[in-house]
Amino acid sequence: MFILFVNKLRFRHPLKIPLLGLLCCLHTRSLSPFVKPINWNTSHSFVRNNPLLSLLERCQSLLQLKQIQAQMILTGLIDDSFAASRLVTFCALSESQALEYCTKILYWIREPNVFSWNVTIRGFVESGDLEGAVLLYKRMLQCGVKPDNHTCLFLLRACSFPSMNFVGYTVLGHVLKFGFEFDIFVHNASITMLLSYGELKAAYDVFNNGCARDLVTWNAMITGCARRGLANEARNLYQEMMADKVKPDGITMIGIISSCSQLQDLNLGRKFHLYVKEHGLELTIPLSNALMDMYVKCGDLLAARILFDNMAHKTLVSWTTMILGYARFGFLDVARELLYKIPENSIVPWNAIIGGCVQAKNSKEALALFHEMQIKKIKPDKVTMVNCLSACSQLGALDVGIWIHHYIKRHSISLDVVLGTALVDMYAKCGNIARALEVFQEVPQRNCLTWTAIICGLALHGNAWDAISYFSEMIRCGLRPDEITFLGILSACCHGGLVEEGRKYFSQMSFSFNITPQLKHYSCMVDLLGRAGYLEEAEELIRNMPIVADAAVWGALFFACRVHGNVLIGERAALKLLEMDPQDSGIYVLLATMYSEAKMWKEARNARNIMKERGVEKTPGCSSIEINGIVQEFLAKDVLHPQSEWIYECLVSLTKQLEFLVFTCDVPAYGDEFFS
Repeated sequence: MFILFVNKLRFRHPLKIPLLGLLCCLHTRSLSPFVKPINWNTSHSFVRNNPLLSLLERCQSLLQLKQIQAQMILTGLIDDSFAASRLVTFCALSESQALEYCTKILYWIREPNVFSWNVTIRGFVESGDLEGAVLLYKRMLQCGVKPDNHTCLFLLRACSFPSMNFVGYTVLGHVLKFGFEFDIFVHNASITMLLSYGELKAAYDVFNNGCARDLVTWNAMITGCARRGLANEARNLYQEMMADKVKPDGITMIGIISSCSQLQDLNLGRKFHLYVKEHGLELTIPLSNALMDMYVKCGDLLAARILFDNMAHKTLVSWTTMILGYARFGFLDVARELLYKIPENSIVPWNAIIGGCVQAKNSKEALALFHEMQIKKIKPDKVTMVNCLSACSQLGALDVGIWIHHYIKRHSISLDVVLGTALVDMYAKCGNIARALEVFQEVPQRNCLTWTAIICGLALHGNAWDAISYFSEMIRCGLRPDEITFLGILSACCHGGLVEEGRKYFSQMSFSFNITPQLKHYSCMVDLLGRAGYLEEAEELIRNMPIVADAAVWGALFFACRVHGNVLIGERAALKLLEMDPQDSGIYVLLATMYSEAKMWKEARNARNIMKERGVEKTPGCSSIEINGIVQEFLAKDVLHPQSEWIYECLVSLTKQLEFLVFTCDVPAYGDEFFS
C-alpha cells in the first residue's frame, strides 16, 4: 500500500467556466498575467490544425486560458487527449503556475492520458510542493492509469529529500514493479535519492547492478558521496570512472574538488584545478566557488584570492567563502574589508566572519562582531546564535551566554536540536551544569550531538556516574554514540577514577560499535591509567598503539609519572616529548621538578642547563575570568593591563598571606629563582 500524507484529495467538480467571445479574449487584460511555458514545444502544438491550439500558444493570462477552454468544451476539442494535455501543460509548466486550476482541469477531463498526469506531477515538483506531487500519483493509480518512466523520474526527484524517505522507498518498489529499473534516467535519479538518505550501500547496489553507467551516473555517485562527507569514496569513484574511460565534466570536478576540501588535500586539489585548465572546462560560478572553498580549507588563501578577484560575477557564496577563510586564519582586518564591500545586505557573511573567528579561537572578536551586528540593526538568525554560544563556551563567558539565551526567548527563536545543543554545551563549559541539564530536557528530538554535549559536560564537572547514566540512557534510546561521545565517557571515567569502567568503554568502541580509537581516546586512557598508578600498563598501551603516539599521549604518561614519582618511566616519556618539540619549556620545567621531588638535584640542574643551552624561554602563563559580563585576560609579568598596578598590589598581599602557610621541609626551594 502506498504510504501517503493524507487519505483523500478534496476538489471542486465540475468546473464552471464563463462562455465569452473567442477573439476578444486575446485583448483581455488580467491581474494575473501568464508567462509562456518553459520549453514550449511549438512543433507539437501544430500537430492538430485547430486555431484554438494556436490561440492557446499565445495565451497571456488565466482569464484568457478559461476563454479558450470554454471554446474547447463547446467544440468538443477538450475530448481529444492531445488537446487536453496542451491545456494542462500550459497551467502546470508556465512560469506563472496555476497548479490548483491545473488539477481541476485534470480531474475534469474524462480520461486524461499519462502525459497529462506526468506534466501536472512535474509542475508540483518544480514548484516545491512535494506532498502534492505524491498525492497526484496516488490519484493517478486510483484512476487506473499506469505510470511510465517519466512518472517515476519526477517522483524520485520529489523524494530526494530525507524528510520524504518513507515515500521514496515505496517509489523504488514501484520502479521495480513497473519495470523501469533499466531506464538510465530513472537509474540515476534512484542513486541520487538513496544518497540523499545517506544509504551509501543501497546506492552502490543500484550503481553496480543497474543499467550501463553514463557520465550522469558517475556524477550522481561522486557528488552524492562528496555531499555526505564521504571524501575517500568520492575519490575512489573518480579513479574508477577514469579507468572506465569516462571523461569528467564540470559537475564531476565540483564533486571531486569538494572531496579534496574535506580531506584538506591541497596537492590533489591543485591537480584537479590544473585538469580544469588543461582540458578547457568552463570555469562556471559553482566550479570557481568549489575551487575557492578547497583552497581556503587547505590554507592557500592567495590562490583562493586570485580566483575570487578574477571572477566576473561574484555570488554571495564567493564573498562568504573568502570572508570565512580570512577570519579562520586570523586575518580579521581583510575579512572585515570584504564584509563591508558586499553589495547585498545579508546575514550570511556576518555568520561567516563570526564563525571563522570562533574556529580561530578568536572568541572575543566574534562577540565584538555580534555586538556590531546589533548596532547595524542586522537581525541575527540561529546560525549567529550557535556561533556566539560557541564563543561563550570558549571564553567561559556565562553572563553573555545567558543574555543570548534570553535573546532567543525574547525573539521567539525556536529551540531546535542544533541551537539546544549549543546552549547545553555553553552552560556546561561555563560552569552551570544544573542549567545545562534543564536545557537538555527542553530540547526536542535530541540527537547524538545533544547527548554527547551533556555527557561531556557532566564529565567536565566530575560527575562521572551521572555521565555513565546518560550514556546508558542514550543507548537505550537507540542512538549510536560517535567518537566524541566515547571521548566524553572516557573523560568522565578519568575524572572519577573509574578504571574498570574506562577499560570496558574503551573496549566497547571497537568491538560493539566498530569505532577505531583515535589519539584523543588513547590519551584519555593513558591519563586514566596513569592517575590510578597503573604506569606500566599505560606505557604498554602506548607501545601497542596502531598509530604513532602524539605529545598529548606521552604528556599524559609523563604528568602521571611526576605525580607518582616514577622517574624511570617519566624520563622515557619526557625524552619522547622533547623529540617532538625541543622548544617546549614546560617539559624541561616539569622534568626538573620531578627530579627535585625525587631529591635528584644533579639531574634537576642538568635539565635546567640543557634548557638554557638550547635557548628555550619559559612561556608566560595566561588565565582569564569573566567579571560583569566582560572577559579579563591576565599574563605573567604583564604591565599592559589597564589595572595592572592594582593587580600587582593584590598579588603582593596574597603572597604575604601565603607566607604564613609555608612550612619547612627537607626539599630545597626551586621556585622562580631556580629557573631564572
